[in-house]
Amino acid sequence: MIDAPLSEEGAAVAVTPDVLRPALELYLALHTHPELSGAEERTAALFADRLAEDGYTVTRGIGGHGVAGVLRRGAGPVVVLRAELDALPVTEDTGLAYPSRVPGVMHACGHDLHLAALAGAARTLARTPWHGGTAVIVGQPAEETLTGARAMLADGLYERIGGPPDAVLAQHAAPLPAGHLAHAAHPGGPVLAGSRTLDAVLHGSGGHAGTPQLTVDPVVAAAAAVLRLQSVVAREIAPGEPAVLTVGRLRAGDRANVVPDRAELGISLRAFREPVLERMTAAVRRIVRAESEASGAARPPEFTETSRSPVLAPDAGLTAALRAAHGELFGKSRVSGLPPGTATEDFPWFGPAGADAGLHGGRGIRCGYWMLGTVGAAAWRAAHAPAGEGEEPPALPPNHSPRFAPDVRTALPTGIEAMTAAFRCALRHSRETVGGIEAHDP
Repeated sequence: MIDAPLSEEGAAVAVTPDVLRPALELYLALHTHPELSGAEERTAALFADRLAEDGYTVTRGIGGHGVAGVLRRGAGPVVVLRAELDALPVTEDTGLAYPSRVPGVMHACGHDLHLAALAGAARTLARTPWHGGTAVIVGQPAEETLTGARAMLADGLYERIGGPPDAVLAQHAAPLPAGHLAHAAHPGGPVLAGSRTLDAVLHGSGGHAGTPQLTVDPVVAAAAAVLRLQSVVAREIAPGEPAVLTVGRLRAGDRANVVPDRAELGISLRAFREPVLERMTAAVRRIVRAESEASGAARPPEFTETSRSPVLAPDAGLTAALRAAHGELFGKSRVSGLPPGTATEDFPWFGPAGADAGLHGGRGIRCGYWMLGTVGAAAWRAAHAPAGEGEEPPALPPNHSPRFAPDVRTALPTGIEAMTAAFRCALRHSRETVGGIEAHDP
């Protein structure tokens, strides 16, 4: 819980106008023209052009529309700063003066904010002194489908920048007070859950709704499976083990008077330990098969794992160093710990998890990750003010909500400064921990 006082102005960090203004322009361009996962062509081009303008050597089209900009300043650690390109299939309902102009698509998870802050940090690093290292600025596609990080690595991201880096850093918007940062509550502990996403197809035998006895109805089997799946967490996972199972999609048929011949389920699994995820996955397959067989289906269901992500547990030493650096920059009252959340990210693939999966050879990569507050002072106070009798305080719109609208005035400059300071900190930390090289302030 963060309870530090906020000014109405949000105590925005000072960023020079020649950095902040272009970053804000990029944010507005991204917010008004969002692009879905895998279709981020315009977004990637805007970001790549900014990096090239600031002197980075830019490679485009990595793993789809991925972008990497490299700025070398002598021998030393290599630090990757990463943000995401893609938006969500959500219709915006924020009331902002600059809403999405793309029907049914919006930046409901803050990726426009992340990318603009990263562009601002990249410009700051290009125009300020630091020596003995390399900055790699990565714009990743398809994070929302949890496929973009693997695609970039499979397409040789690290080979293109000269090998695995020493550290990879990222930040993410969260419904915390704007101007605040939150790191893992326990260094080395998880920040976000690992996940599996499964598609299941149940097969039936279609026919007329008026003669159901001549059909095998996959809708009934799917509905039964949905209800039975709710028992996986309640009865197959230990009570003290956080886990979430969500059936986010059930699709079957087109007409009320036709029994379809197939039904589809989209199932999301989240937990903080890989063995728990494996157990949940096995239970899902067992239950869906059993319901299919119980319905008399002529053939068993089909399963496809459409994505997976590892548990996000940043490096303990780097997390402690980053939190200290952010506390020194912003004041300790604006930097806190944060309990683990059951959202997911594909960011861990850039670190040791990717090496374990054979995506790259960087087992020694250190990952740093923190949350960037986005809620303006007035909205935060209203949501946490004592409610009158029979009243409830207004809820803060979470990520993925149609009403998600960061307080850009405060969050953007904070994000720029946070990422810039984190890069410098990661350089120092890498010098201290790799090869015994004496540290110095870059």
